[in-house]
Amino acid sequence: GVGSTGSPLPPEGFAWVHDTMPEVQLGSFSGGTDVCTGFVGAVPLLPVRAGVIPCRCLGARVESFDPSGRPVIGEVGELVLTAPMPSMPVMFWNDPEGTRYRESYFADYPGVWRHGDWIKILPDGGCVIYGRSDSTLNRGGVRMGTSEFYRVVERFEEIADSLVIDTGQLGQEGRLLLYVTVAEGASLSDPLIMRLRRAIKEELSPRHVPNEIVEVPGIPRTLSGKKLEVPIRKILLGVPPEKAANLDAMANPEVLSYFVPITGPEK
Repeated sequence: GVGSTGSPLPPEGFAWVHDTMPEVQLGSFSGGTDVCTGFVGAVPLLPVRAGVIPCRCLGARVESFDPSGRPVIGEVGELVLTAPMPSMPVMFWNDPEGTRYRESYFADYPGVWRHGDWIKILPDGGCVIYGRSDSTLNRGGVRMGTSEFYRVVERFEEIADSLVIDTGQLGQEGRLLLYVTVAEGASLSDPLIMRLRRAIKEELSPRHVPNEIVEVPGIPRTLSGKKLEVPIRKILLGVPPEKAANLDAMANPEVLSYFVPITGPEK
């Protein structure tokens, strides 16, 4: 079998594995470094469906909550755990009162662990992960996970990698910035920018067309390959890079210098 984790595997990824290795079962998993395990994953007894993680894992009481804390089925909501699991941390170092621990996981739903991912739980128990909820794109009240955005942008053969950041804050809409790394031999030309904007408008919505598309030499990632969406958003809002990101956990810390704070409404 082949396992997939780190970022949501889009349906195209499932199709590639099936076409390349049809005899191999693909299992997509999602969990957390902080719990050292998975929340949702695959088992050999359930069918493989493109874009869907088959079930919730043993020992993980995963639910999808709406903003008021009600569990929902067939709708995108916050991934929460409503009961303790064996490998869940119970404290942070240098946090004797447990303040940082509670703020990190239990501030939104008292007594319920909010992990920070968008999830849809299907009526048959299958799950779809949409990316980090604290890096979500909120444009005109329409929320969207970043994984949907990357599906459109990274389908372009000229785009090697991308990062989308919404700088909006509570009660204040910000700018939507798309950073791209171009493929070898390609350039971020005006025609390519127009094609990107048109695809985003038609396949996502007019509200999700970026205010700016910026070329960078690399997209910041962790050593395990995850895009640094939340730290880069913090940097754009003025947090010093050394405080926003753990440089020792980055695969390419040298690219952080290309992401600078937004200094005004038109910057």
